[in-house]
Amino acid sequence: MPRYAVLGLGLSLILLSGPASAAEPVIGRASVTDGDTVVIRNIRIRLHGIDAPESAQVCEDVDSKEYRCGQAAALALSDHIGEANISCEPRATDRYGRTVAVCRKGAEDLNAWMVSQGHAIAFRRYSADYVGQENEARTRKRGIWAGTFEDPSDWRRRKRGGQGETRPGAEMPRATPESMTCTIKGNISRSGERTYHLPDSRDYARVVIDEQAGERMFCSEAEAQAAGWRAPRR
Repeated sequence: MPRYAVLGLGLSLILLSGPASAAEPVIGRASVTDGDTVVIRNIRIRLHGIDAPESAQVCEDVDSKEYRCGQAAALALSDHIGEANISCEPRATDRYGRTVAVCRKGAEDLNAWMVSQGHAIAFRRYSADYVGQENEARTRKRGIWAGTFEDPSDWRRRKRGGQGETRPGAEMPRATPESMTCTIKGNISRSGERTYHLPDSRDYARVVIDEQAGERMFCSEAEAQAAGWRAPRR
């Protein structure tokens, strides 16, 4: 079967050769990177067919108060998975080298759960698999649908210098391609202490990078250490 490339602003896919069933599932304990990305045994996995707010993205709740919806999405996924092993069925590989997959906790489709709970939207550019779940979340005003938010792909485009499209009810900032390939989070505490967090660390999902405060992503521990960051003491 030939390879096909599908180019897009938010995510570029290179379909795997052969049928999806030919690829072995990736099974194990997952570390959540953000609301649509997990890591299992150093394999970075992008959840197929969904798009969650970015880690630094801010939305408005039902009372028009701002909150970090990207962080909320990551924490929701992390809490829902808990200590369980999950199984991810590969569908493709994206331009950043991530495996694009449908992930399940037992029989439950985690991709579908994220959309149905309003923690992510259906990524229509690449799949219509979860449009039904999105419609349900919108109707019931769950998660981001309770207030206003910006489509994550528009937010990413705007952060790159383009114009983001804002629309009511799915309105109001994903990381740049560079940060998406580098998964180590460099955090600065209130006391000014600089520590870096690996994807499999306990607090990884709870760390939100604020670039305006001097925080950043690193591609390796050596890079983080050379820049003056250290591993957490605990």
